[in-house]
Amino acid sequence: MSFEQNNGDPINSDPDVLQMKSWMAEDRITDSVASFVAGNGIEKLILNFDISKLSKALDDVLKLTNFQGDMQDQGFAAIPLNRRPGEDVSAANDLSGRYWLRADDRYIEEPREDIVDEAAFSEFNPMFKGTYFETVHQELTRRFPIGRMRILSKGLYNCNSWHRDPEPRLHIPLVTNPGALFIVNHHVTHLPADGSVYFTDTRGYHTALNGGEHNRIHLVAALAY
Repeated sequence: MSFEQNNGDPINSDPDVLQMKSWMAEDRITDSVASFVAGNGIEKLILNFDISKLSKALDDVLKLTNFQGDMQDQGFAAIPLNRRPGEDVSAANDLSGRYWLRADDRYIEEPREDIVDEAAFSEFNPMFKGTYFETVHQELTRRFPIGRMRILSKGLYNCNSWHRDPEPRLHIPLVTNPGALFIVNHHVTHLPADGSVYFTDTRGYHTALNGGEHNRIHLVAALAY
């Protein structure tokens, strides 16, 4: 089939041309990426925390850990808020842990890193005792089996690999921007930093990205079911 003709018919009867005209006639501009839209694998809980207290707790933790510089200077930064009882030093694997991905054009799923026993992380780090994050940890563990609870950042113009985890996660955005998006099972949405708690079923393939010009920092708790 040539560009000029489709089996002898004029080009304006070509099905792709007609479909393109139909698409162009639709209003495809949306502001939905600036708000939360529930979908397959991403839901919002009723539970809500005070965003001003969350922001202060983040400042407190950064000071207590003597964190050098902006978390956004790095593609990925993590601060663990809980630990195995009495364990002062985390292993390198504890900051990430097992995940699976399809790394190349073979489309074969492969494991990365070692399994982490989420249920073992039962003690809130005494260093952060008295911060609002302790209250968050108490409220979450009253309701759910909580594993690792970490502060995770995503660098500017940066995204995670397209992968899946052994367990789902709870996300509480602390600092964000409209260009920060979460994708699970191809559903895409923004998670506003308003104190909301979001269930993300990261057992499915997912990624997080920061396509904005400003910070994206979340409190993330694994669900140790």
